Amino acid sequence: MSTAVTTPAQEGTGPVGPLDRLRTLYVERRLVSAYPEVPGLLAELAQRDDGFTHLARAGRLLAKLAAEDIAKRHPGVVPATVAVTGHGTLDGLTAPLTAELARHGVPLRLHAGDHDAWLRDLQDTGSELYASGTELALCVLDAQIVFDELPLPWRPEDVARTAAAKLGLLDALATRYDEHGAGTLVLNTLPLLPQHTNQLLDHRSRTELSIAWREFNAKLLRLALAHPRLHVIDLEPLIAEGGPVRDPRLAAYATVHLGEDVLARYARQVAHLLRTLRGNAKKVLVLDLDNTLWDGILGDDGPDGIAAATTYRGAAFGRFQRVVKQIGSQGVLLAVCSKNDPEPVLDVLRTHPDMTLREADFVRISAGWEPKDGVIRDMAARLALGTDSFVFVDDSPFERGLVASSLPEIALIGIDEEPALHIDRLLADGWFDVRELTTEDRGRAAQYRQEADRQDLQRATGSMEEYLRALDVRVDVAPVRDHEVARVAQMTLRTNQFNLTTRRLQPPDVRERLDTPGHLVLAVRSRDRFGDNGVVGALFAHWEDASLRIDNMVLSCRVFARGIEQAALAALLEHAVDSGAADVRASYRPTAKNHKVRGFYPSLGFVQTVERADATVEFTHALTRLPEVPGHVTLDAAFPDRAR
Repeated sequence: MSTAVTTPAQEGTGPVGPLDRLRTLYVERRLVSAYPEVPGLLAELAQRDDGFTHLARAGRLLAKLAAEDIAKRHPGVVPATVAVTGHGTLDGLTAPLTAELARHGVPLRLHAGDHDAWLRDLQDTGSELYASGTELALCVLDAQIVFDELPLPWRPEDVARTAAAKLGLLDALATRYDEHGAGTLVLNTLPLLPQHTNQLLDHRSRTELSIAWREFNAKLLRLALAHPRLHVIDLEPLIAEGGPVRDPRLAAYATVHLGEDVLARYARQVAHLLRTLRGNAKKVLVLDLDNTLWDGILGDDGPDGIAAATTYRGAAFGRFQRVVKQIGSQGVLLAVCSKNDPEPVLDVLRTHPDMTLREADFVRISAGWEPKDGVIRDMAARLALGTDSFVFVDDSPFERGLVASSLPEIALIGIDEEPALHIDRLLADGWFDVRELTTEDRGRAAQYRQEADRQDLQRATGSMEEYLRALDVRVDVAPVRDHEVARVAQMTLRTNQFNLTTRRLQPPDVRERLDTPGHLVLAVRSRDRFGDNGVVGALFAHWEDASLRIDNMVLSCRVFARGIEQAALAALLEHAVDSGAADVRASYRPTAKNHKVRGFYPSLGFVQTVERADATVEFTHALTRLPEVPGHVTLDAAFPDRAR
């Protein structure tokens, strides 16, 4: 029996080629300038069976870079400031956390607390956890925060009593963070280990301990529902995926209570959370068909030769289709991009008995022989979405490579000949995760299908004016209601094209403005002859003495060019006059994606007053001549009293 040894020279041609590339860039001092390459290299590493190990190695390399140097070299890159505290030794978190954030193009600016200083850090509002620039405050805990405080000997009721006291403490600390924190506090459930349960010799006591511990973790998870700035990561599913919770020797001698595998998976969840909080969830899932949604090749095997049920392999594809349908029911837009003739594809989706997914589940079905990168570009244009909101699933390395080279901003999910792994690979990176699902999310696919009816109407009318009159646009502007807070926050996070200052707000930030006297937080709702669009925009403003200052305005890209934005702002200006305002002031902060709305304020009578060094443009409206509501729009507006 011989053992193969891989030398460093061979690494570049083996499975760690991307890691070898990172090392080369670092040695040549080009890693900062080449940082846009990093997400693609790390994505390739993450696809490996031992991806967590290689990502940790990459993270150790990337951790040597200064986030400020990367941001200075690449202005579009925004580092994440993360403060870490906890009970045990957490040195092993830095490398995987650095790598997982870098997978999404985010450099890490890390503030690590002192060993076992979690209670002090959470009590001290001057700690890094509470600092204004901190996006995530990670407090990593383990079961020893309970077991170290038990009497000796102890019984299950002692554990339940101590755990309840600890839960009360965490509840109070979360309240403190709600009141004084600026970011999101992250706690985690605490794993119960055999070394804990097996100290009890009778099975009844072990059962009582397990029940008490599960109740404690369930209540810990419920804290996230009660505290707007709290998120709790459930470690149980992560532990079920990987290796041991910890190494007993490191736990005993170095107080490392959570091992490398658990911390690596925890780091991935943290990266997904940050992406969610920044509003960078993907919106469209584009799927290949042959050997992706069904077993077989339609063009070669014919409809009778493909399967998504009835056979062992086919059943795996059927399970995959069920998961895709589940995702689509929650607001993800589903689309097909397949190298096939369109008629057989439509026939299969309409009539094949194996199919869970049907024609009506997709907002776009593209079957043909054009290059897939061009097809996806066309889809994005027709849906009025950026290609950076797309995820592409295909079993062909060639097709994935083509899309990656042409559209590197698209997330790629590689699947292979083993359909049993399709579901895990689809769900591994949480591309579509949102903080809270809204009514608009659940109805998004139907709204995009309604858009096809609007396009038919537009083609049937003689002019844009005639089309808009026939559309019967109705706009409602009124204060945000409680159930709309999550939707409005989501819009500030995810809207890029019509977002005049790109101020990103979490739900607690929206609610804080709602509760602050002198602030206006207005929802813009619309409907037309084809249906209700729900909340499609938001206006934020506040009073500055005799002036009304517009802090931001956002509008969904799917309702552009219907007069909705003009009607909403005309209503706000009229309210300013009725409230005795001397003028209305507003700002426009340019970004890579909102340049199309640079002229929005001037088009409604605002006059530019200054352009700041950061390119922010200030405008003022003298309120001497108000813009009219577009004639085709029916407007209903209600505003709170200024004295509120």
